[in-house]
Amino acid sequence: MAELQCQAAAGTCAATSPDSEGPVAIIRQPGGQLEGYDCGATAGQPGPAVVAAPPVPTFGQIQQAFRELPFCKPSPSMQPVGGKTVVNLATYYEAGWPDGACLSPGETSAKVQLLSWSVEFTVAARDYRFSYGDGESSGWTTSTGGGYPDGDITHAYRDTGSVDVRVDARLTGSYRVDGGAWQDIETVADLQDEPAATYEVVEAKNRLQADPTR
Repeated sequence: MAELQCQAAAGTCAATSPDSEGPVAIIRQPGGQLEGYDCGATAGQPGPAVVAAPPVPTFGQIQQAFRELPFCKPSPSMQPVGGKTVVNLATYYEAGWPDGACLSPGETSAKVQLLSWSVEFTVAARDYRFSYGDGESSGWTTSTGGGYPDGDITHAYRDTGSVDVRVDARLTGSYRVDGGAWQDIETVADLQDEPAATYEVVEAKNRLQADPTR
């Protein structure tokens, strides 16, 4: 947070006292509360150029703003394709993200105005959890899964029937203030109510067929 306050001090002095010669200093009250900024001496003016500190958000407010971003929600795809798999067969799962106005991992948000600060966020996936619809799941993993034969998220169903497959995601990322350096957001957005994909588990049946050449 101290680094952000230094950025805020420099930005405030640049905006309010462009002729000041610096150096920029943070002024605090005896109890430690931020009071203002000493922008240094201004050419032709006696004494330092002292300006009041504009209101700034807390780190907790920045984290809350991140958690409230319009995140996309992942959905699962499975192999075999066609909406069906077979009992005791390894089924492969993969997490996918939709295109659109929402934010997906790897994207940067529009600027968010928090009091006197303009804040941007980048989004990254921390981990995923694949729920197979039969009461079992992958547990939390950093893998997005994949298709046959290289995918590392697989599951074999023991019973036939319809299952609703989901993939949960927890997102993290970084932020920057007024175009400054990127910093770790140090919080997680736990997405809720991700869409489900219905999958039919069937049993393979073998049967003999007559030889058409005989």
